[in-house]
Amino acid sequence: MAIDVTEATFQAEVLERSATIPVVVDLWSPRSPACPPFSAMVEKVVAATQGQVYLVRVNVDESPQIAQAFQLQSVPALYALKDGKVFDGFMGAQPEEVVQKFIEVLLPSPESQMMRGLLDAGDEESLRVALSIEPGNSEAVVAMARIMVRTERATEALQLLARVPENEDVRKVAASARLALDPVDDFDTQLVELLATVKFDEVARQKYVDILETMGPDDPRTAKYRKQLTAALF
Repeated sequence: MAIDVTEATFQAEVLERSATIPVVVDLWSPRSPACPPFSAMVEKVVAATQGQVYLVRVNVDESPQIAQAFQLQSVPALYALKDGKVFDGFMGAQPEEVVQKFIEVLLPSPESQMMRGLLDAGDEESLRVALSIEPGNSEAVVAMARIMVRTERATEALQLLARVPENEDVRKVAASARLALDPVDDFDTQLVELLATVKFDEVARQKYVDILETMGPDDPRTAKYRKQLTAALF
Protein backbone atom coordinates (compact mmCIF):
# COMPACT_ATOMS: atom_id res chain seq x y z
CA MET A 1 0.00 0.00 0.00
CA ALA A 2 1.36 3.41 -0.97
CA ILE A 3 1.75 6.08 1.70
CA ASP A 4 0.64 9.59 0.76
CA VAL A 5 3.47 12.04 1.44
CA THR A 6 3.39 15.83 1.64
CA GLU A 7 6.05 18.49 1.90
CA ALA A 8 5.69 18.27 5.69
CA THR A 9 6.36 14.52 5.82
CA PHE A 10 8.80 14.11 2.92
CA GLN A 11 11.91 14.38 5.09
CA ALA A 12 10.90 11.57 7.44
CA GLU A 13 8.98 9.31 5.08
CA VAL A 14 11.36 9.52 2.13
CA LEU A 15 14.81 10.92 2.85
CA GLU A 16 15.32 9.47 6.33
CA ARG A 17 13.55 6.20 5.62
CA SER A 18 15.66 5.62 2.50
CA ALA A 19 18.66 5.10 4.78
CA THR A 20 17.19 1.74 5.83
CA ILE A 21 15.05 0.64 2.87
CA PRO A 22 14.76 1.66 -0.80
CA VAL A 23 11.96 4.21 -1.20
CA VAL A 24 10.01 4.54 -4.45
CA VAL A 25 8.26 7.88 -5.00
CA ASP A 26 5.22 7.92 -7.29
CA LEU A 27 4.67 11.51 -8.43
CA TRP A 28 1.14 12.04 -9.73
CA SER A 29 -1.56 14.62 -10.39
CA PRO A 30 -5.35 14.25 -10.24
CA ARG A 31 -5.45 16.24 -13.49
CA SER A 32 -3.70 13.45 -15.40
CA PRO A 33 -5.86 10.47 -16.49
CA ALA A 34 -2.70 8.39 -16.96
CA CYS A 35 -1.80 8.55 -13.27
CA PRO A 36 -4.43 6.31 -11.56
CA PRO A 37 -3.82 3.16 -13.65
CA PHE A 38 -0.05 3.68 -13.52
CA SER A 39 -0.10 4.12 -9.73
CA ALA A 40 -2.20 0.97 -9.31
CA MET A 41 0.27 -1.02 -11.40
CA VAL A 42 3.26 0.34 -9.47
CA GLU A 43 1.59 -0.56 -6.19
CA LYS A 44 1.05 -4.13 -7.41
CA VAL A 45 4.69 -4.51 -8.47
CA VAL A 46 6.00 -3.10 -5.18
CA ALA A 47 3.63 -5.32 -3.16
CA ALA A 48 5.29 -8.35 -4.77
CA THR A 49 8.58 -7.42 -3.06
CA GLN A 50 6.97 -8.31 0.30
CA GLY A 51 8.16 -5.26 2.19
CA GLN A 52 11.62 -4.91 0.67
CA VAL A 53 10.66 -1.61 -0.99
CA TYR A 54 8.73 1.30 0.56
CA LEU A 55 6.26 3.05 -1.75
CA VAL A 56 5.04 6.61 -1.31
CA ARG A 57 2.82 8.83 -3.47
CA VAL A 58 3.09 12.58 -3.90
CA ASN A 59 0.29 14.73 -5.29
CA VAL A 60 2.42 17.30 -7.10
CA ASP A 61 -0.45 19.80 -7.27
CA GLU A 62 -0.51 19.90 -3.48
CA SER A 63 3.28 19.61 -3.04
CA PRO A 64 4.87 21.79 -5.73
CA GLN A 65 8.18 22.08 -3.88
CA ILE A 66 8.67 18.32 -4.09
CA ALA A 67 7.94 18.44 -7.81
CA GLN A 68 10.50 21.20 -8.15
CA ALA A 69 13.09 19.21 -6.21
CA PHE A 70 12.74 16.37 -8.71
CA GLN A 71 12.78 18.87 -11.61
CA LEU A 72 9.51 17.33 -12.69
CA GLN A 73 8.36 18.00 -16.24
CA SER A 74 5.53 15.49 -16.60
CA VAL A 75 3.46 12.96 -14.67
CA PRO A 76 3.29 10.20 -13.80
CA ALA A 77 6.91 9.93 -12.73
CA LEU A 78 8.70 7.35 -10.64
CA TYR A 79 11.88 7.83 -8.62
CA ALA A 80 13.85 5.55 -6.32
CA LEU A 81 15.93 6.80 -3.40
CA LYS A 82 18.63 5.11 -1.35
CA ASP A 83 20.52 6.71 1.54
CA GLY A 84 18.76 10.01 0.99
CA LYS A 85 19.77 10.30 -2.66
CA VAL A 86 18.01 9.64 -5.96
CA PHE A 87 19.14 6.26 -7.26
CA ASP A 88 17.12 6.11 -10.49
CA GLY A 89 13.94 7.44 -12.03
CA PHE A 90 11.87 8.20 -15.10
CA MET A 91 8.97 10.36 -16.25
CA GLY A 92 5.94 9.22 -18.18
CA ALA A 93 3.82 6.07 -17.86
CA GLN A 94 5.83 2.94 -18.65
CA PRO A 95 4.65 -0.66 -19.14
CA GLU A 96 4.66 -3.11 -16.24
CA GLU A 97 7.78 -4.97 -17.39
CA VAL A 98 9.76 -1.71 -17.30
CA VAL A 99 8.53 -0.96 -13.78
CA GLN A 100 9.38 -4.51 -12.66
CA LYS A 101 12.97 -4.14 -13.86
CA PHE A 102 13.14 -0.72 -12.21
CA ILE A 103 12.07 -2.25 -8.88
CA GLU A 104 14.20 -5.41 -9.19
CA VAL A 105 17.39 -3.34 -9.27
CA LEU A 106 16.51 -2.01 -5.82
CA LEU A 107 16.19 -5.43 -4.19
CA PRO A 108 19.06 -6.84 -2.15
CA SER A 109 21.08 -9.63 -3.73
CA PRO A 110 21.02 -13.12 -2.14
CA GLU A 111 24.55 -12.42 -0.89
CA SER A 112 23.56 -9.19 0.83
CA GLN A 113 20.50 -10.89 2.32
CA MET A 114 22.73 -13.62 3.76
CA MET A 115 25.09 -10.98 5.15
CA ARG A 116 22.15 -9.14 6.72
CA GLY A 117 21.03 -12.36 8.38
CA LEU A 118 24.49 -12.96 9.84
CA LEU A 119 24.72 -9.40 11.15
CA ASP A 120 21.24 -9.55 12.65
CA ALA A 121 22.11 -12.83 14.41
CA GLY A 122 24.94 -10.97 16.11
CA ASP A 123 26.61 -13.93 17.82
CA GLU A 124 30.35 -14.49 17.51
CA GLU A 125 30.08 -17.47 15.17
CA SER A 126 27.79 -15.59 12.77
CA LEU A 127 30.00 -12.52 12.86
CA ARG A 128 33.10 -14.58 12.10
CA VAL A 129 31.35 -15.96 9.02
CA ALA A 130 30.35 -12.43 8.01
CA LEU A 131 33.94 -11.24 8.37
CA SER A 132 35.23 -14.17 6.33
CA ILE A 133 32.95 -12.96 3.52
CA GLU A 134 33.57 -9.22 3.97
CA PRO A 135 36.64 -8.59 6.16
CA GLY A 136 36.11 -4.84 5.92
CA ASN A 137 32.42 -4.79 6.80
CA SER A 138 32.29 -2.02 9.40
CA GLU A 139 29.09 -3.22 11.07
CA ALA A 140 30.50 -6.73 11.53
CA VAL A 141 33.84 -5.41 12.76
CA VAL A 142 32.23 -3.17 15.38
CA ALA A 143 29.86 -5.91 16.58
CA MET A 144 32.70 -8.43 16.89
CA ALA A 145 34.91 -5.88 18.66
CA ARG A 146 32.15 -5.27 21.22
CA ILE A 147 32.03 -8.99 21.95
CA MET A 148 35.81 -9.09 22.29
CA VAL A 149 35.82 -6.20 24.77
CA ARG A 150 33.10 -7.91 26.85
CA THR A 151 35.08 -11.16 26.86
CA GLU A 152 38.40 -9.60 27.89
CA ARG A 153 40.01 -9.61 24.44
CA ALA A 154 40.53 -5.86 24.18
CA THR A 155 43.83 -6.09 22.30
CA GLU A 156 42.22 -8.26 19.63
CA ALA A 157 39.34 -5.80 19.45
CA LEU A 158 41.69 -2.90 18.73
CA GLN A 159 43.50 -4.90 16.04
CA LEU A 160 40.17 -5.73 14.42
CA LEU A 161 38.91 -2.13 14.55
CA ALA A 162 42.06 -0.99 12.74
CA ARG A 163 40.67 -2.66 9.60
CA VAL A 164 37.92 -0.12 9.06
CA PRO A 165 37.68 3.67 8.69
CA GLU A 166 36.96 5.57 11.88
CA ASN A 167 33.38 6.56 12.64
CA GLU A 168 31.40 7.23 15.80
CA ASP A 169 30.78 3.54 16.57
CA VAL A 170 34.40 2.59 15.88
CA ARG A 171 35.67 5.38 18.16
CA LYS A 172 33.37 4.38 20.99
CA VAL A 173 34.27 0.68 20.91
CA ALA A 174 37.97 1.48 20.54
CA ALA A 175 37.73 3.75 23.57
CA SER A 176 36.08 0.97 25.56
CA ALA A 177 38.82 -1.44 24.48
CA ARG A 178 41.62 0.89 25.54
CA LEU A 179 39.96 1.53 28.88
CA ALA A 180 39.54 -2.22 29.37
CA LEU A 181 43.32 -2.52 29.09
CA ASP A 182 43.79 0.26 31.66
CA PRO A 183 40.59 0.29 33.74
CA VAL A 184 39.22 3.45 35.33
CA ASP A 185 37.08 3.11 38.45
CA ASP A 186 36.07 6.74 38.90
CA PHE A 187 35.67 8.75 35.68
CA ASP A 188 35.41 12.12 37.43
CA THR A 189 38.54 11.66 39.50
CA GLN A 190 40.52 10.35 36.54
CA LEU A 191 39.42 13.18 34.24
CA VAL A 192 40.42 15.82 36.77
CA GLU A 193 43.85 14.20 37.19
CA LEU A 194 44.41 13.80 33.43
CA LEU A 195 43.40 17.38 32.61
CA ALA A 196 46.64 18.74 34.04
CA THR A 197 48.75 16.82 31.51
CA VAL A 198 46.61 16.50 28.37
CA LYS A 199 48.32 19.39 26.58
CA PHE A 200 51.75 17.77 26.64
CA ASP A 201 51.05 14.06 27.17
CA GLU A 202 49.48 12.27 24.19
CA VAL A 203 48.72 9.15 26.24
CA ALA A 204 46.87 11.21 28.84
CA ARG A 205 45.00 13.08 26.13
CA GLN A 206 43.91 9.83 24.45
CA LYS A 207 42.75 8.37 27.76
CA TYR A 208 40.80 11.55 28.53
CA VAL A 209 39.06 11.33 25.15
CA ASP A 210 38.43 7.59 25.61
CA ILE A 211 36.66 8.24 28.90
CA LEU A 212 34.47 10.89 27.26
CA GLU A 213 33.63 8.51 24.39
CA THR A 214 32.68 5.82 26.88
CA MET A 215 30.53 8.23 28.91
CA GLY A 216 28.77 9.26 25.70
CA PRO A 217 26.92 12.45 24.72
CA ASP A 218 23.89 11.65 26.88
CA ASP A 219 25.94 11.87 30.07
CA PRO A 220 25.48 15.43 31.39
CA ARG A 221 29.13 15.52 32.48
CA THR A 222 30.48 14.96 28.97
CA ALA A 223 29.88 18.48 27.64
CA LYS A 224 31.49 20.02 30.72
CA TYR A 225 34.61 17.90 30.45
CA ARG A 226 34.89 18.47 26.69
CA LYS A 227 34.91 22.23 27.30
CA GLN A 228 37.61 21.78 29.92
CA LEU A 229 39.68 19.73 27.46
CA THR A 230 39.36 22.41 24.78
CA ALA A 231 40.40 25.09 27.25
CA ALA A 232 43.40 23.05 28.37
CA LEU A 233 44.59 22.40 24.82
CA PHE A 234 44.15 25.89 23.44
